[in-house]
Amino acid sequence: MEASSVLLAFTNIYITIFALFCFKLLIKVALALLTHFYIVRGNRKEAARIAEEIYGIVQGSWADRSPLHEAAFHGRLLTLKTLVAQGFNINILTIDRVSPLHEACLGGHVSCAKVLLESGARVNIVTVDGITPLYNACICGSAACVSMLLEYGADPEMETQMVFPLHEAVIRGHRKCAEILIVYGLDINKEVRNLGTPLFLACVHQRTDCVRKLLELGANVDCGKQRDTPLHAAARQSSGEIAKMLIDYGANVKCKNADGKYPVELAEPRSPVEQVLLFGEGPATLTQLCRLCVRKWLGSSCLKVVPRLHLPDRLEQYLLYR
Repeated sequence: MEASSVLLAFTNIYITIFALFCFKLLIKVALALLTHFYIVRGNRKEAARIAEEIYGIVQGSWADRSPLHEAAFHGRLLTLKTLVAQGFNINILTIDRVSPLHEACLGGHVSCAKVLLESGARVNIVTVDGITPLYNACICGSAACVSMLLEYGADPEMETQMVFPLHEAVIRGHRKCAEILIVYGLDINKEVRNLGTPLFLACVHQRTDCVRKLLELGANVDCGKQRDTPLHAAARQSSGEIAKMLIDYGANVKCKNADGKYPVELAEPRSPVEQVLLFGEGPATLTQLCRLCVRKWLGSSCLKVVPRLHLPDRLEQYLLYR
């Protein structure tokens, strides 16, 4: 008798749990249908409110992502082509103004991005956060996407809410993307408030390859963030290799920042970077002075000009730091 009572109690508990689960599932289905209804009717604001209050997510949370967004995001080229052929709106936006092209570029899906662009996708569409497809391509490091977007008229200098493709490419260490943007014509020494120049950011984030490429392309070795130079950033990060590279390109080791400190004063005591900076305070070698003098005379176009001078191979490599 007692065992039957216990069994009946457990049965009631399971039935209650199952009933609650079904009720919760029913509510979710109803809310999903309601959200879809608002989206179809064009009331995105109400759909976002439901997503925020019921699902506990912030407004603009992709509640209205279309099949086109999903296909672009996952790189499903065949599905994407089918949807385009069926007449789906190429420039359909989510609540936070994310387009299918944004998704394709964020995933580095070049073929999907090409189909969208050929079908009339807006190349400079901006999200509520100021993100462009070009910026997304720089985030994922897809040089192919970056090149293609520029060919289709992407504006790399759209200053929307402090979003800058070149600076983002450098921060993430995508050297090829940064190089494409610079060759395209972006200002290599552009200083962004609260960020600094591309070279400064490369030093802060210790992107050695990017530092080398920026210097090769003619970046100003002493132009950083306000009065902080790239050498100050290298000293803070204990980047001995980067500090040596900057000094080789003529960085001023006696430059003070806003706090009146030299780069060597920011380095860890007895660290390799401190040794590099102390050595750099001494007189430069004659070979270094000659190279800097020639490069200064040639200007920022040194990388292009030197190969045209028909110099002996050894001298050419010397001038190009190779």
